[in-house]
Amino acid sequence: MTITHRRSPFGRALCAMITPFTEEGALDRAGAAELAAHLVAEGCDGLVLNGTTGESPTTTDAEKAELITAVREAVGARVPLIAGIGTADTRHTAELALAAEKAGADAVLVVAPYYSRPPQEAVAAHFRAVADASGLPVLLYDIPGRTGTRIEPETILRLAEHPRIVGVKDCSYDLLGTQKVLARTDLAYYAGCDEQNLALYAVGAAGCVSTVANAAPRHIAAVLDAFDAGDTARATRLQLRATPLIEAMMDSGLPGTVTAKALLARHAELTRS
Repeated sequence: MTITHRRSPFGRALCAMITPFTEEGALDRAGAAELAAHLVAEGCDGLVLNGTTGESPTTTDAEKAELITAVREAVGARVPLIAGIGTADTRHTAELALAAEKAGADAVLVVAPYYSRPPQEAVAAHFRAVADASGLPVLLYDIPGRTGTRIEPETILRLAEHPRIVGVKDCSYDLLGTQKVLARTDLAYYAGCDEQNLALYAVGAAGCVSTVANAAPRHIAAVLDAFDAGDTARATRLQLRATPLIEAMMDSGLPGTVTAKALLARHAELTRS
């Protein structure tokens, strides 16, 4: 039996790609291009750039655009590129949306404004303004553990009426809230926490945006492949087999960016030796 999922406009197994830097701290364009090509060859059917794992709070606007351009040149039109553009400032976020569109992104990923902790009506107004600023589709990024502000399910339901707001990257840890939105909209939901990849996929999510895919892209994709093939037992085994790696990368007291870069650096050393 093959299981048919709701639409996955940006693919299913997406990688939240790290941003490589040189020893001097400059953006490593060649390294980014090489990593992006490797991830696509290893089964990622979409890449998220300039997100949490991509260290977006610490990169300049020019570096963000340059990264998109470098990756687009490396992978061509083979996979969609989603650009993180979230800031605490609506005007700045809208400017980044236009810059991402010019650089070659296929969609943008937008967090709730952080630090200021706006009420839900202001959160909704922020997202609508950003969605109106460019022609790119918008993925809402619900990650209250980082922003301090939840995008409440009722707010997401209202935002789903906007023609360019097409999906959600879900790091809310609110399974009931997620299911409420899945049941009442056509939004493409992507699990943003690797331990929830299979659980959310099983209730209708479009796929996942995985930090762990930096280190194990084929394995992350294989979980979803098994589920789509109707082999839910194998999907479960594969998800559980990934649990020690997920724990080591995401629950070790270090940010996933740090652990992902450490594993990739170690892989490069082993490859050279």
